[in-house]
Amino acid sequence: MKIIISRTDGIGDVILTLPVAGILKHNFPDCKIIFLGTKYTEPLIQLSKHIDTFIDWDEIKTADDSFSLKRIKEINADYIIHVFPNKKIARLAKRAKIPVRIGATGRLYHWLTCNKLILLSRKRSDLHEAQLNLKLLKGLGIDKNFSLTEIPDYYGFYKPQIFKSDYSILLSKEKFNLILHPKTKGSAREWGADNFSDLINLLPQTKYEIFITGTKEEGDILNSVLVDKYPFVHNLTGKFTTNELIDFISQVDGLIAASTGPLHISAAMNKVTVGIYAPMKPIHPGRWAPLGKKASYLVVSKKCSKCRKNKNCECIKSIKASQVFVELTKLIDLNHYTS
Repeated sequence: MKIIISRTDGIGDVILTLPVAGILKHNFPDCKIIFLGTKYTEPLIQLSKHIDTFIDWDEIKTADDSFSLKRIKEINADYIIHVFPNKKIARLAKRAKIPVRIGATGRLYHWLTCNKLILLSRKRSDLHEAQLNLKLLKGLGIDKNFSLTEIPDYYGFYKPQIFKSDYSILLSKEKFNLILHPKTKGSAREWGADNFSDLINLLPQTKYEIFITGTKEEGDILNSVLVDKYPFVHNLTGKFTTNELIDFISQVDGLIAASTGPLHISAAMNKVTVGIYAPMKPIHPGRWAPLGKKASYLVVSKKCSKCRKNKNCECIKSIKASQVFVELTKLIDLNHYTS
């Protein structure tokens, strides 16, 4: 049995889709899982032992129609699960005559292209994104409400290969190696450089080795307002490819960030992970909290939509550095790290 999982958006979204593959393998041990995703997320997808084949959607979508159809047909899949709705993929799957095509009822084109429709509205649901993804498994007879505590068991990550890099030697054997990832490339509301600065002031240099990660462009923004103030902090912005960042996260002890891809990678890799969130739906932690055995989050307990049209979120910035420090310390103590 061959099953295509189609999820062609970002890293965090893909992370929260990997348990779909794990649960399929648990229920159908001999099935083959093909993940249709973007080239950007391939390094992450390849880390899951539950994925047998990766198909690059970026390659298919830019090709002519006949090649695209041929590429989908030659997979010879029995099922396709449209986790992230995509009209072109839905039409190609139908034209390729994939026998069972599973999609949510919320997309009109799924009524025309899918033959297994799951009653599902992400917009109106109070479920977590990972739980919403798993609801689509009803199309294969898996009808269970998965708890947030059991979902991390199904990520299926291999231990990434340690990359040969000058930056690995910066890791401390005596201290807690902590990544701070202040920016989000616009994907979420941000806690702010000032708050991260306050947090660094609270982290004892004798106990923490601190690394700041992000893109080169983000680093250019952070240098004057954050990085240059702390010569003992390692500025690794712009230093990593996606694969190298994944590997580096696998080697540290913990990570703090807003709702962004590295946060979910850290949680899935069973690192101490603290997420910082805005309370506004649908970007609140009820939908997007990091899922992991050592993961937690902070959010202001209120209903607010002031930043819906303005990404400057007062609520997330009102979370104090001391609160984040306490949450981090609590997670470290619970997991018996030594300093």
